Amino acid sequence: MSLAKSASLTLEEFLKLPETKPASIYIDGEIIQKPMPKARHSGLQAKLINRINEVTEKRQIAYAFPELRCTVGGRSIVPDIAVIRWQQIQFDDDGEPVDDMLIAPNWTIEILSPEQSYNRVISNILHCLKYDCELGWLLDPDDRSVLVFQPHQQPEFCHKNDKLIVIEGVDLELTVEQVFSWLKMKE
Repeated sequence: MSLAKSASLTLEEFLKLPETKPASIYIDGEIIQKPMPKARHSGLQAKLINRINEVTEKRQIAYAFPELRCTVGGRSIVPDIAVIRWQQIQFDDDGEPVDDMLIAPNWTIEILSPEQSYNRVISNILHCLKYDCELGWLLDPDDRSVLVFQPHQQPEFCHKNDKLIVIEGVDLELTVEQVFSWLKMKE
């Protein structure tokens, strides 16, 4: 993540700025631009979103959004994947989701990029947990591991055939090895 050195802005002022590509996040008056996703990051993100939505969307359990801005507790962050329980998604009169998400995701998923700081990414996951997030994953494609965060518990290091925890009500069984096997596209 690259830090944007600028005069300190309020959260309200930040939210009025035009969106950047890649997205910028707001933490404690600082604007930090996320790194541009690369192939492995994008591939894992797409596969995870598809798998989660396959088991949650039709039954209206939850929905996995890519790069959704979530503003809560004085921060405005953009997790790689924000899974929101269906009953927490606000819809307009046309049945479309309202753009501004002013809650923490129920399940936040981050995929570490080489340019990112572990501590900054973990800080965002912990911030979400502080505001009613039920679960956080931090995937490390280089290490082929996942750190799993749950409220009021120590993080759990998962690798190889470890089964990954998902939020309650989501009928999805995945191991770390299965998730990272999605990166292999050519025999």
